[in-house]
Amino acid sequence: MARCEVCGNDYGMTFEVHAQGAVHVFDCFSCAIHRMAPICEHCRCQVIGHGVEAEGRWFCCAHCARAEGMVGIVDRV
Repeated sequence: MARCEVCGNDYGMTFEVHAQGAVHVFDCFSCAIHRMAPICEHCRCQVIGHGVEAEGRWFCCAHCARAEGMVGIVDRV
C-alpha cells in the first residue's frame, strides 16, 4: 500500500501522477486536484478545466485574465 501525500491515507488503490519530473501519490482525484491544480490569479479558484494561461500566469477563464490586464484573451465556445 502507499500513502496519499495530501491526506495521509494508507490505501491499496492509490495512483501516481507524473508531472515535471516528479511523482505524486494520491488516494483520490479530490486530493490530486487539491495538490496539482493551478490557482486562478484573479478569483483564486482552483483551475480544474482548461483554464487560460497568459504571459506565464494562470486564470480560470478569459474574464479573469482580462480583469488582470491581459489583452486579446477570449474563451473558446
